[in-house]
Amino acid sequence: MKRAVCVLAIIILTAGITYASAGGEGAEHGGQLANFGWRILNFIILAVVIYKLTAKGIKGYLVGRRSDIKASLEEADVAREEAQKKLDEYNAKIEKASAEISGIAETIKSQGAEEKEKIIAEARVTADKMKEDAKARIEQEFKRAVTELRAEATELSVQMAEEILKKNIGKKDHDSMVSDFLDRMVSRN
Repeated sequence: MKRAVCVLAIIILTAGITYASAGGEGAEHGGQLANFGWRILNFIILAVVIYKLTAKGIKGYLVGRRSDIKASLEEADVAREEAQKKLDEYNAKIEKASAEISGIAETIKSQGAEEKEKIIAEARVTADKMKEDAKARIEQEFKRAVTELRAEATELSVQMAEEILKKNIGKKDHDSMVSDFLDRMVSRN
């Protein structure tokens, strides 16, 4: 704000000095410079009003967005933990199935060689199927969780990049554009 007032004061003083040094010859030129000064003043007032009206809204949006991102990351962590719990649960089921197979094998030993071979074969097929089913489920859940995490990470990266760009195209760029404009106008006059 102080900088804007200083720039405005410099512009007005420069316009006044230029007008005074021109004497009576540059009355038309001085009128154009005064007109330019009023336009600059109007622009500065407009910029200050827009800033005053939108500053809280933009800041609120950015703070809200940050909390949304944080909540999304927490949800992703919860989803990852749930996937890990399911993996542990399936591993426990596989271990339980393996323990049951071992118990069945001991029972079969006592019943005879022929019956023993038949039951062991059936048990192995069942165990393999259970292991394959469990592995398939685990892989599906893991792939789904990874896909969701990647999608979230991609979305968050894009949003963070947008915020960085919005922050980077700010006062410096604005000041640079105003300075370039003023230099061009002064060089023309």
